[in-house]
Amino acid sequence: MTSSKRITLIGAPPSPYTHKMVALLRYRHIPYNLKWGMPDEILPKMGIEPPKPGLLPTFVFESEDEDEVCGAIAVCDSTPIIRRLEDSYPERSVLPVDPALAFIDYLLEDFADEWCTKYMFHYRWHPQADADNASTLLPLGYNVSLPAEQHKHFKQHFSARQISRLYVVGSNDTTAPIIDASYRRFLKAMEAHLAAQPYMLGHRPGAGDFALYGQLTQLVGFDPTPRAIAHKLSSRTVAWVDQMADLSGLEVQQSQWVTLEQQPESLRGLLNEVGRMYVPALLANAQALAAGEKSWQAEIDGATWSQQTFSYQVKCLKWLEQGYASLNDLDRRRVDQLLKGTGCEVLFSGI
Repeated sequence: MTSSKRITLIGAPPSPYTHKMVALLRYRHIPYNLKWGMPDEILPKMGIEPPKPGLLPTFVFESEDEDEVCGAIAVCDSTPIIRRLEDSYPERSVLPVDPALAFIDYLLEDFADEWCTKYMFHYRWHPQADADNASTLLPLGYNVSLPAEQHKHFKQHFSARQISRLYVVGSNDTTAPIIDASYRRFLKAMEAHLAAQPYMLGHRPGAGDFALYGQLTQLVGFDPTPRAIAHKLSSRTVAWVDQMADLSGLEVQQSQWVTLEQQPESLRGLLNEVGRMYVPALLANAQALAAGEKSWQAEIDGATWSQQTFSYQVKCLKWLEQGYASLNDLDRRRVDQLLKGTGCEVLFSGI
């Protein structure tokens, strides 16, 4: 049953995941209220316990727990939130009905959320000009009327904290050219694919489209270096980001999904980048966590990549494996045929 009650979400302009979800809500005609700010500052005023960790965007849903004092609960993590919204708002779905197509959509969403965000964080804080731009604008994104002295303080705080965390996503002088090369290949793959069809899997957007859009709002619209690269390499991507911001007027039909077998060859161009960069990182991270190691090293695209181990990305790998395992034999063969030779197939070689 579709609810007419407005959903509250807390977000911030420089958060790619906030843009991902706001664009999705617009497209799906889901009523919402958006509060700019941080969950740990806003939620206590609403009598709601902030989630841990407090990520953006944070959604406020009616609680199913009768003991919940205010009758509401705060949740984050955009991927499961998208699935939760599908149950309450069935119209204008972003999940393909075809299980095989839905699995590819999920793979693209995961790639955007977990690998493309490395582009964003790297470019935002590794080049000096971009770091200065970000540290200047980010505090104003939370409070445009911030007094000058406070703005100066927050600018220094943002810059020092975020630059010191570049190692978390694997950004350093050694990997910088690898990240840059990956971003450029990704843009060229997007350019080719958007020349073939307007969305990743046809003529209507899937969850993967909104995830890619979220990261690209920052890469194309906020940070100077990746913006210049995007304008040079993929004018279609730049235009697509503008269109994706508000698809509330797009008329959709089931027939607008393109079947897996009829997808243009350009889709494999995107999947090749997933297999080339994200897949080896996922596997190395999982091996490190299993061995109890706090960081990991692996050769990715001909260079030594090292970064902190993340338990969440092990969950991402398990969810991908579970999604693949849940396919019936026919749909699995269809997915295998598409992924063959992209590098993505090694994720499921043991299943």
